[in-house]
Amino acid sequence: MAASMLVRAVQNSRQTWSNCTRYASLENSQWTLCLPAVTTVLPCRTTTRRRDRLPLPKRLYVPDKTRTDRDRQADELTPQNMAHIQESYKEEEESLTQARLCPLKDEPWPRHAWTPESRRTGVLATKIGMMPMWTKTGHRLTITLLQVQDCHVIRYVPVEDSDNPDRKQGLLTLGHRTCSPFYLSEEYLRTFEKAGVPPKRKIAEFKVSKDAAIKPGTPLYAAHFRPGQYVDVYGKSVDKGFQGVMKRHGFKGQPASHGQTKTHRRAGAIGTAGHGRVLPGTKMPGPMGNVVRYTRGLKIWRVNTKHNILYVNGQVPGHNDGWIKVYDSILYKSKHRKKMEDHLGSLPFPTYFEEEEGELEEDLYDDDLFRFDEPSIVFESAEGTKK
Repeated sequence: MAASMLVRAVQNSRQTWSNCTRYASLENSQWTLCLPAVTTVLPCRTTTRRRDRLPLPKRLYVPDKTRTDRDRQADELTPQNMAHIQESYKEEEESLTQARLCPLKDEPWPRHAWTPESRRTGVLATKIGMMPMWTKTGHRLTITLLQVQDCHVIRYVPVEDSDNPDRKQGLLTLGHRTCSPFYLSEEYLRTFEKAGVPPKRKIAEFKVSKDAAIKPGTPLYAAHFRPGQYVDVYGKSVDKGFQGVMKRHGFKGQPASHGQTKTHRRAGAIGTAGHGRVLPGTKMPGPMGNVVRYTRGLKIWRVNTKHNILYVNGQVPGHNDGWIKVYDSILYKSKHRKKMEDHLGSLPFPTYFEEEEGELEEDLYDDDLFRFDEPSIVFESAEGTKK
């Protein structure tokens, strides 16, 4: 019995060795062939391998994960070749964008008039900082600057093609900030091929009505909004990390003296007597920030059409260089509906087209905003002329 088991073990070892020599030609730079130095035959129970499976064990091939794709690309391409590729791609990107702006390339989509039930698309912007501004009456304003950078329409999904049967509005996908395609997947790059635009760093969806649909490939500018308009912004707040109850929930804290020992900033009792557990929703220490926040009803005081900058009133969630969604305010559904509808009807619909409306002034101001290029004090002489 032991002799027969030993013979079977020797036969299996020979078969494994022949399979190893058969697949040795498959070795390449990314795989390493690991074989034992000495084959040891033990009198143990063995089983034959099925014919429909790969005879070579997977453990014999170990992938080389010490080098990344970026390291291999750096070895294959010299710095001169990499600079040439980036320069040629930039030229191709500019030509592609200019081709999409040509009105003779293909027919534009039909335009519709604005109605109270219409809903325009928003834009994706980058928060670049804050600054003060003043009204003509001397009131100081806190302004947030949002820049619209390389914002294009990527795709439009009508209501008929939506997966949700209860949806009453279409979806418009926008792309924000052009990025390099060298380290992006092919599946992600195919998203921008049909629209004919360069790959984007950030994409987002906006709900639009059927009459406000925009053709893919159309660029969006800051002139999509006008001074005096009210907008809603969407973004993620600044990540504060793990914080205590005093900063996270505004607790008063424990007394500074009178027997307190290392409990000055602690929460104290959480009131679980009789329950034997922590009640859901109890205010306790934990992560703070990095959550979605909406800020509604922010007024636009100024629009810079040259650099595509929006001067929005108040604070906007998020840190500098973070992305923000800006769209028309929904507060017109409240008691100021009539006033907001009159204002929305005067906006470009469905968006601002430079080839139709022409170039605008470099800066558009609200009527109540003080401009530093105008005199602040005007004197009138006895003859009635201004000086």
